[in-house]
Amino acid sequence: MNRTAVLYALLSAVLFGISTPAAKGLVGTVDPVLLAGLLYCGAGIGVTILRRLAHAVSAPAAIEQSLRRQDIPWLAGAMVAGGIAGPGLLMMGLARTDAAAASLLLTLEGAATALMAWFIFHENFDRRIALGMVCLVTGAVALAWSGTPTLASVIGPIAIIGACIMWGLDNNLTRKVSLADPLQIVQFKGLIAGPINVALGLWAGASLPGALDALLAGVVGFIGYGVSLALFVVALRHLGAARTGAYFSTAPFVGAAVAVALGDPITVQLIVAGGFMGLGVWLHLTERHEHTHTHQPMTHTHSHVHDEHHQHQHSSEDSPGEPHTHSHEHGWLKHTHPHTPDMHHEHRH
Repeated sequence: MNRTAVLYALLSAVLFGISTPAAKGLVGTVDPVLLAGLLYCGAGIGVTILRRLAHAVSAPAAIEQSLRRQDIPWLAGAMVAGGIAGPGLLMMGLARTDAAAASLLLTLEGAATALMAWFIFHENFDRRIALGMVCLVTGAVALAWSGTPTLASVIGPIAIIGACIMWGLDNNLTRKVSLADPLQIVQFKGLIAGPINVALGLWAGASLPGALDALLAGVVGFIGYGVSLALFVVALRHLGAARTGAYFSTAPFVGAAVAVALGDPITVQLIVAGGFMGLGVWLHLTERHEHTHTHQPMTHTHSHVHDEHHQHQHSSEDSPGEPHTHSHEHGWLKHTHPHTPDMHHEHRH
């Protein structure tokens, strides 16, 4: 298990969870679709500045690989699914579904991500990982439970489930381009999805908020969407979509814990949810997946160090420092070691 990648996934959840109480304070004054657009804009603009600063202080050899032409279809699909269709379906569903039912249905995003990763994109899993995912989803459901929900109309719940499916698809498609610069991926997502959602909100009749509310939304978006998503992309690179999505499922608990720190009471509901989520994270952290597997020859470019999978020769133009980024080849290799479904272990089982 790549502990650093797990830390990135959990930190991504923490930043997103912390942003939730802040964003919640804006919901009453800013139209939800317009707010989603402002959050994405804040992420895109903030990460664009952060990326320029990172390039200014980094050694040329350490700069991440930019998106390639063949990455564009995957990224475009991710933006359409998660940045446009997902928020649109969610707003449609929220207008027709009571709050309790909506909260419970939104916990399905993690499950949608995992099911797609396992059965469509063929990431490996075993009973331990599946049980861990069940515990995490159960914890999220326990946290969202606010009495027996009523499903007055089937259209609303179907729309919210559709939003969760779109976000699950977004996570899996983003994983396909996760070897590229995470900051550039977030930059594109924010600068394209943000204005589109702002335009949709204005088209639906919303009005622009005051300068202070817009600035606050931008800051919350930069931290809770921009930096959080960049960390999520790095985790996708090393853990795969299902496991990264599982760790990210702890975000609602983080948001609830922040609310407690700000004065909300500690409830039995919160304790039960924390117990299930803690068990789920432990099951994933203690995973040991090991078997003989074969690496097929491939050539790609990404930031790397010289580990057992990177024993290639360097040209005189390549920097000796590590980590570094350059095009390199992987030869045929058959060996046995513990691994996760990272970008070098996409083999069938």
